[in-house]
Amino acid sequence: MAKNTFVQPFLKWAGGKRQLLDEIRKYVPKGYNTYYEPFVGGGAVLFSLQPERAVINDINAELIRTYRVIRDDVDTLLEHLAKHQNDKEYFYELRALDRTEQFEALSPAERASRLIYLNKTCYNGLFRVNRQGQFNVPFGDYKNPNIVNEPVLRAVHQYLVENEIEILNTDFVEAVATAKEGDFVYIDPPYDPISSTSSFTGYSLDGFGRDEQIRLKQTVDSLTNRGCKVLLSNSATDFIKDLYKDYQIVIVTANRAINSNASRRGKIDEVLVMNYGKE
Repeated sequence: MAKNTFVQPFLKWAGGKRQLLDEIRKYVPKGYNTYYEPFVGGGAVLFSLQPERAVINDINAELIRTYRVIRDDVDTLLEHLAKHQNDKEYFYELRALDRTEQFEALSPAERASRLIYLNKTCYNGLFRVNRQGQFNVPFGDYKNPNIVNEPVLRAVHQYLVENEIEILNTDFVEAVATAKEGDFVYIDPPYDPISSTSSFTGYSLDGFGRDEQIRLKQTVDSLTNRGCKVLLSNSATDFIKDLYKDYQIVIVTANRAINSNASRRGKIDEVLVMNYGKE
């Protein structure tokens, strides 16, 4: 089935896999039944593969709300996006909404359009919230951000509607609970930090520390026992390499484009972990 090239990420997302897609695709199984992605984020791998049956999930409720709005009400979303202004004062007014009671009264389409607008106009295209769950990235001051990317949004809408794509907002263990033999699970969790100062914890309110990495590894073991094919991305730290030492590990080099510290952007070693051989 021909892929629609307009089906691509509609957000810039920390840890996004666009520039690693060529490497990842080398190791995707030739055939599988249902595709699972428990940390879907910006959806680069999902939209590259465009499976006909998938279960996608993310712990970030605002992100998942946006996926669902694109699927269910893309016309209203586009109408709201067209109203936004690339203006500093306007940006901070809209950003501050999640600090008010008015935020809960917004419709799903209004909240989705706010998320996309903030993502397109904030500094470095970063999604980050504080401990109260409030968006806290400053204005990016870009001359002409692509706030209303109608071709991409309509193509993603069409893909989500025309295929069997279940969209969840739950814990990663729950997200893969129905995976069985013959299914393929791609796992792209928050990465193990390569240094004590590099941890990116602002993606959601729930920190993803070593205990969570261990719980995730136990989930990979469970999926393996069920006969699922699993491919996992993470940083190439000694901790991760030791954790998955019983699996096939491939080292790949990625460019980290999103980091608040410019000195930490650049080429970083990452791992692809598999419970199967390259096909």
